[in-house]
Amino acid sequence: MDEVKTRCGYVAIVGRPNVGKSTLLNALLEQKLSITSRKPQTTRHQLLGIKTIQDDQILYVDTPGIHVAGKRAINRYMNRNALSVIRDVDVVIFVLDRKNWNEDDQLVEDAIQSTKAHLIIAVNKVDLIKDKGSLLPQLELLQARAPNAVVMPISGEKRDNLEALEAEVCAHLPKSPFYFQKDQVTDRSERFLASEIIREKLMRQLGDELPYALTIQIDAFKEERGVAHITATIFVEREGQKSILIGSQGKRLKQIGIEARKDLEALLAQKVMLNTWVKVKSGWSDSDRALKSLGYDDI
Repeated sequence: MDEVKTRCGYVAIVGRPNVGKSTLLNALLEQKLSITSRKPQTTRHQLLGIKTIQDDQILYVDTPGIHVAGKRAINRYMNRNALSVIRDVDVVIFVLDRKNWNEDDQLVEDAIQSTKAHLIIAVNKVDLIKDKGSLLPQLELLQARAPNAVVMPISGEKRDNLEALEAEVCAHLPKSPFYFQKDQVTDRSERFLASEIIREKLMRQLGDELPYALTIQIDAFKEERGVAHITATIFVEREGQKSILIGSQGKRLKQIGIEARKDLEALLAQKVMLNTWVKVKSGWSDSDRALKSLGYDDI
């Protein structure tokens, strides 16, 4: 029997909300796959990003931010979603902000204590530190907390030290045939990616609270004569939220649609006709049944 010459394995990217996990995934893949915004808890689902480099295939799993606060069903869903990944991967990248340790970081550390995976602690956003020497005490403290881990400073935004990070990942992948085709980037459907792109534009356009009260459902996705026709419903929880989202004379919803269509055309490499509707679905974010009906069932 011939010896397997390729390596392939799963790599979980975990951490508290808003530490830059999705930006890091996009930087490692060298293309935009995961949506990003400055708001915490932008990521709600696991997202697989596939990168094949010669004889190595890395299966990066972006996860929702693990967090203590939040008692709604959607918060419980996101935590379960993220924590479930840790059990079954070959490498864990624990992403930290350059700032101080907090209770959400502690929750992540507690969750990874029992993992047998190789652990990399990636201190992100170091490009924002003017005095790089000031980072050394934090790196030493982290190394003392996790003696078996590899601790490294990175910047997903500026791509600093990502080659070293990826080399460390590849060194700990098991020998295995590839699980996916070499040119495949994700296992997610175009419908899922379309809904995420629309949600990203909503997260970026709207205030601090409304984005957490909305979700997207793709009602129709079909191609005709080289044009993708997509119909999406945006669900909110109250009538007042619907009015805010639509905006005066529908201007806000129209602008969101324009921005989403540009990204969708780049993703699909074809012209897109996008129709969006806004409906009220009271209490969807705190109902396990409603979450499942809206596609929150990928664990």
